[in-house]
Amino acid sequence: MSLISNGIESVRAFELPSGLWADGRSFEAPRVALVQWRSVWIDEFHQVYVNGQYAGTTLDSQQRQLIVPVPTSLESPVRIEVFAVEAESAGIDFSEELVQPSINNGRIKLTLLRSQTLPIGATVNVYHDNGTGEIDYEQAFNDSPIRIWPTWHDKTGFAMSEFGLGDFGYDAGAAIGFGKGLFGYGPFGLDVDTIVWTSPPLKAGTYLFAVKVRDQSGHESIPCETVPLSVTRAPRPAEKLRISSYDKQTNQLVLNIENTV
Repeated sequence: MSLISNGIESVRAFELPSGLWADGRSFEAPRVALVQWRSVWIDEFHQVYVNGQYAGTTLDSQQRQLIVPVPTSLESPVRIEVFAVEAESAGIDFSEELVQPSINNGRIKLTLLRSQTLPIGATVNVYHDNGTGEIDYEQAFNDSPIRIWPTWHDKTGFAMSEFGLGDFGYDAGAAIGFGKGLFGYGPFGLDVDTIVWTSPPLKAGTYLFAVKVRDQSGHESIPCETVPLSVTRAPRPAEKLRISSYDKQTNQLVLNIENTV
């Protein structure tokens, strides 16, 4: 048994201000938060995870609060989770068991196969449709061409390594190796490594992307286009949360949320 999620409820996080102004007002940009919860577990310790990363463990089985560091972000909410663990596992980081949140808020990530058949000096350009449905091939979306082989040491192939030490007709001194890259796309016993490109932040919508490979002579490949990709940005966290009113008879609490753009 590792992380236990059931039996834990009423998890609340309270910001701890980074400082105070001379007039007593707090500086509302917290770097730490007080996390409190309720738990049915009596003999187990509790761990807190922030955005899928281990943040701390209680000192005993009765503790129901912990101060943890939190990232300061005005663009994305922070996910805080509390789990119970056996006493002998209290110091173990179980973050690998959790689903990690996406760090590419409003971005598209393209993964390109860096095939050894691509020539030395080749570059890649990325194009997109800006949400219009028609890709603009006149203007590349990336700031500068992406070099497929930054150095000649990355390239393998015939006469690219010490001759005679690779397979017949193939010198594999710089190959990524079996089980080290993208399986099933390289020659027998060799995997293909990849190039990962991440776009700048995009507005919510549906986009088309395409890539072209250009060699040193200026010859371009035919474009390889993606399927339509949807971008959904994470909601902005509430910056101001105030209690407007509370009705005792109906037990109704009215909150006022303000967001600063």
